[in-house]
Amino acid sequence: MNQYWIFGYGSLMWNPGFHYVSRCEAQIEDFHRSLCVYSVHHRGTAERPGLVLGLDEGGTCRGVAFEIAPDKWGETLFYLRAREQISMVYREISQPIELIETKQKTEAVVFVADRNHAQYAGKLSHQELLRHVLQGEGQYGRCIDYVMSTLSHLRGMSIHDEGLEALGRELRSLSGQAL
Repeated sequence: MNQYWIFGYGSLMWNPGFHYVSRCEAQIEDFHRSLCVYSVHHRGTAERPGLVLGLDEGGTCRGVAFEIAPDKWGETLFYLRAREQISMVYREISQPIELIETKQKTEAVVFVADRNHAQYAGKLSHQELLRHVLQGEGQYGRCIDYVMSTLSHLRGMSIHDEGLEALGRELRSLSGQAL
């Protein structure tokens, strides 16, 4: 039996927007989670870009794998392409992942940051990260809410991301948000 998997590392973890058969923690090699994509639609505008997560080259990333029913695969990919590929800043690839609980290895579709795209921010300084997260607001809401929600869900999965934690502390301090 063929299995169909999607790997999520950012908002897909807490807001997939599609139907799935099962959901489990998973890990991908050779990529890491990073606020490396300028958001000019969902969490910012062209004039005041926010930042969203991308999978960037190198390292390891824990996230969530979603198993999709074969008869829902086409509509799931259609939905994800419309959501994630609004400006083609991500490359859609098939990549091996490991399901944490069972240690099973399988292939999953994953959207990784395209380093050649104009919206690829790369590794920004802490001050630049902070500026973009604070200024970003787009059709899906404020960038700060996206970052804090992702951080909360990572904590709920016992995933410690030192860079996001430091950013989250400063954002809470500046905005008075409690988490």
